[in-house]
Amino acid sequence: GEGGSGGALGVALADRVMILENAYYSVISPEGCAAILWKDRAFSSDAAEALKLDASELLKLGIVDEILSEPTGGAHRSWDEVASTVEESLSRELSKLSKSKSENLISARYEKFRSIGQFVTGSP
Repeated sequence: GEGGSGGALGVALADRVMILENAYYSVISPEGCAAILWKDRAFSSDAAEALKLDASELLKLGIVDEILSEPTGGAHRSWDEVASTVEESLSRELSKLSKSKSENLISARYEKFRSIGQFVTGSP
């Protein structure tokens, strides 16, 4: 799957966010970013690298919590296998989360999203 808009990121305000290993997730597509920054979509690869939008980078940044493996050749090769992988992950995480108090979930979610990114203070 792909998420390439601010809306895609906005709806992921969740206790756990999973991503398929070959998916990307960003506020803009690499092509759109290249068109804005370099006025040329030919720079899409450079934009993708700068955006750090692949699953492993998103995990390092704390934007996603788990990378779900895909069948050889990609998720589209075996819908049933991918659905099973997603179901297992969701069941496991929901089981863990259901044992937590609401106050703890809200606090952990707040801390998680406050830790993403970089805050710079000082005069402009």
